[in-house]
Amino acid sequence: MTEELTEAGGQDPHNKTRLYVTGDLGAGMAVTLDEGQAHYLLHVLRAKAGDLVSLFNGRDGEWLAQVSPAGKRGVTATCLRQTELQHGAPDIWLAFAPVKKTPSDYLVQKAVELGVSVLLPVFTRRTIVSRINEERMAANAIEAAEQSGRLSVPEIRSGAAFDKLLAAWPSERRLLFCDEGGDAKAMTQAARESRGGPCAILTGPEGGFDPSERAALRALPFVVPVTLGPRILRADTAALAALAVWQSIAGDWL
Repeated sequence: MTEELTEAGGQDPHNKTRLYVTGDLGAGMAVTLDEGQAHYLLHVLRAKAGDLVSLFNGRDGEWLAQVSPAGKRGVTATCLRQTELQHGAPDIWLAFAPVKKTPSDYLVQKAVELGVSVLLPVFTRRTIVSRINEERMAANAIEAAEQSGRLSVPEIRSGAAFDKLLAAWPSERRLLFCDEGGDAKAMTQAARESRGGPCAILTGPEGGFDPSERAALRALPFVVPVTLGPRILRADTAALAALAVWQSIAGDWL
């Protein structure tokens, strides 16, 4: 959450706390904030009645709302006016083999900032991490969306085994497979070719993909092996670099 929150009367609507909520937003509608948001406003920012916040829910755009403390712990925010219309996010998924805790937190936060629409953990043969904390991923995604000015929070999907992921993959969605060896298209070329269509990026674990996994990927018609250049990148670096290249060519940075 951003930390700017000022007194009523002289507020800049572009310099304020942004909060993601699940309830509907509209003129005059009051939203009850969850316990964590209420605590943050009342006890960290010392919010008072009449202070302004910005609310978004991924459906109704962004709304300027006025804070009304409700008792010692509760807070409601009443929508005053819409400050931004809802617009679509880039249709780009990131399927990634989970890495150790701190890099995974960083990866989720930065992927959200880069505009990813779906985060999909994939367990490969060489994946070191045996399970993921979806609640932690969701919290990191919400915080990154609030701080980056996004109007939506990406979908967090449950982890999937590599074989099951490929078996259930929607064939109309091109899968850009970051291949660390062999012949592959430059990521820039693959992004140009994928422009306008559903797309996903797949990155592997710290130890890379198993040869059998690479072979299985390359045998599928919807998979496009891609390269990010001559250097060996860490798993989290590769995912973010691939997203940045895709955004610059086929996403909403244009």
